[in-house]
Amino acid sequence: MVKTILSVDDSASMRQMVRLTLSGAGYQVIEAADGREGLSKAQANTVHMVVTDLNMPNMDGLELIRALRGEPAYKGVPIIFLTTESDEAKKKEAKSAGATGWITKPFQQDQLLAVVKKVLGA
Repeated sequence: MVKTILSVDDSASMRQMVRLTLSGAGYQVIEAADGREGLSKAQANTVHMVVTDLNMPNMDGLELIRALRGEPAYKGVPIIFLTTESDEAKKKEAKSAGATGWITKPFQQDQLLAVVKKVLGA
């Protein structure tokens, strides 16, 4: 079964890089431009993992994680932050909101794939 990953980032070029990296490894990728759109797409699709930016308009990554963790279907779904932020206080806040992990941009393709494989067990 193909695993579906939701990529949420307000940067079209970053979404494209994530999509190309993940789809090239056999994953299906759904894209959203902000947290609000990401939440909507997560509610409308079966998603096995979420990769989200932190700083976005309309709904940021922390708000998205809190909203997803409030959905019964997303209690155990891995959520990874992919962001330029590296502040320890933000990382702690993300962890308490329910983030599974944190990758700092710019990312290496093999680094992202290693994290995806680790959390999805694939």
